[in-house]
Amino acid sequence: MNYIKTDIDGPVIIEPKVFGDHRGYFFESFSLRDFEQNIGKVAFVQDNESFSAKKGVLRGMHFQKGDDAQAKLVRVVRGRVLDVAVDIRPGSATYGKYVKVELSGDNKRMFFIPRGFAHGFLVLEDDTIFQYKCDNFYAPASEGSFRWNDPQVGIDWGVDEASLILSEKDSKAPAFSSNL
Repeated sequence: MNYIKTDIDGPVIIEPKVFGDHRGYFFESFSLRDFEQNIGKVAFVQDNESFSAKKGVLRGMHFQKGDDAQAKLVRVVRGRVLDVAVDIRPGSATYGKYVKVELSGDNKRMFFIPRGFAHGFLVLEDDTIFQYKCDNFYAPASEGSFRWNDPQVGIDWGVDEASLILSEKDSKAPAFSSNL
């Protein structure tokens, strides 16, 4: 695997070695030994999957607070997304800055998002399947979010807002500064 550091300390893009032939392909999607050598110890305890039927679905920006914070290892099985992680670590030199990466079933990239980051993604193709590992269990009482288009963060999603499909919760999320 190729581990690519980003402009913000913590998030890492992971490119697996894909072996293909006339039958299809094979790749190792996770190796604890390799992961710990390149990123460190993270004990994943929960795997999640989401399906988005339509291009334009935007999910985010979500995070878990305090002791319930989660590190995530995310990837796309089918389709394509623009994946975004925002630094919400108090006192961080990159607080409020973001990293984005395109993940797809074709490029097979993965994205490691450590604790202390909000996460969201924009679906770029119909029928997209998104999977992620979490190092902490979901705790509804510790859930937080902020507006996907908050001007303080200024995420460039590269799409017209009118074309987006949002949940009610995401469309009513509070401002970045009011929820951290």
